[in-house]
Amino acid sequence: MPREYNNQVIESVSVRRQRLRDAALFGADRARHSLDEGVGKLFASVALAAVICAGCVGWSFIDRELAKEKQHQNQPTQTVAPSPSPTSSGTPSTRRPTASPTQTR
Repeated sequence: MPREYNNQVIESVSVRRQRLRDAALFGADRARHSLDEGVGKLFASVALAAVICAGCVGWSFIDRELAKEKQHQNQPTQTVAPSPSPTSSGTPSTRRPTASPTQTR
């Protein structure tokens, strides 16, 4: 007998909470509308999936940018001037260097 009473109290509390929730959501027209609990879970699931997707895209972007930066840091810069290339006979070329546009008058 006490178990039946406990179950009855728990069920009545559940019904009261649902009625209060419907009254808060729908106002005076609460009798004509009802909110299925599955709809709320569906919206929450979609929102959570969107947040997870945005996090994956952000992580991918940051990872790619860090890889680019690391690749640029690992590339050595060449500051050595090229030496004149020898001709087919093995002697250096006697060709005169051309003037740069800043040196012409």
